[in-house]
Amino acid sequence: MTSDTTADLVRAYYGSWKDGIASFDEGRVRDILAPDLEFEGPIAGKRTGAEPFIKGLARFVESRRDHRVLQEVQGGNQAACLYDADLPGGTMRFAEFFRVEGDRIQSIRLVYDADQYRALGGR
Repeated sequence: MTSDTTADLVRAYYGSWKDGIASFDEGRVRDILAPDLEFEGPIAGKRTGAEPFIKGLARFVESRRDHRVLQEVQGGNQAACLYDADLPGGTMRFAEFFRVEGDRIQSIRLVYDADQYRALGGR
């Protein structure tokens, strides 16, 4: 797996929801994520499966107003992204860590302050 493939998949993932819920492309997200995606986040905990993740992602996309990527790092089949997202009550920072296998995102680990997220109107 090359860093280019990993970077392309991560950018496509963000591209599928960057313009908000009106343009949220579930089909594109499904094509990018492995069906048995491994997800870990502060609210959801550890979960397996792309479908539950896509539903949660849609709720996030509904509540956020904008996001700005601050930094991206890729190496082999792994990548990390640091970004700020504007929520109804203000801006907060998120970090996502990706692992790619078989030309799909196999795992996502999302790091953020869950209490701040809820306080700012995240869903």
